[in-house]
Amino acid sequence: MGAQNSMLHVRMDSELKRKATEALAETGLSASDAVRLLFHRIVADQAFPLELKVPNARTQRAMAESEEMMKRGKAHFENPDEMFTELEEAGSQ
Repeated sequence: MGAQNSMLHVRMDSELKRKATEALAETGLSASDAVRLLFHRIVADQAFPLELKVPNARTQRAMAESEEMMKRGKAHFENPDEMFTELEEAGSQ
């Protein structure tokens, strides 16, 4: 018995669709081909095939801490040792 087909409907900006469809056509692919390839890669890799840059909770805390240091004017250090000492002290509080 063959695989059952399913439809996927996606809303996007018309200009984005036009540009992407043109670029794909130059490689011999249709938009449907590209989506199928994307889904195959997701299944094979068990992950999204492009790096998504969403900071995790630890990184978000570090970013907030650095922003606070900049607001207080403590983001300027004379040398790397001074910076690491300040960061270690702040981390132990």
